[in-house]
Amino acid sequence: MTTIVYGIRNCDTIKKTLVWLNEHDVAHQFHDYRRDGIDAAWLALVEQHLGWETMLNRRGTTWRALADTVKTNISKESALALMLEQPAIIRRPLIAHNDRWLVGFNPDELSSVLL
Repeated sequence: MTTIVYGIRNCDTIKKTLVWLNEHDVAHQFHDYRRDGIDAAWLALVEQHLGWETMLNRRGTTWRALADTVKTNISKESALALMLEQPAIIRRPLIAHNDRWLVGFNPDELSSVLL
């Protein structure tokens, strides 16, 4: 089984997720959007599983800093382009486990899928 956690190292939610995984002895890899990068093919793959609206972090500072015209006219294409340009706007963590994708830190969901 392969478990990959995608996110940004300094994110508090990522930190909680990695601590949880380590405490429960779940073998995993960490992929940092900023350090390791992302590409359009990866975004397209994740979008097929989760949908672009689920992937888009509308609560973070990156989203809040966008012009209102960008926010009100957001579409699948513009959202994916924005995610490629500014990966911090992707929700965190995204967790790939075999063919399942999880979004966010939810200990109950992590337990049911990973343990």
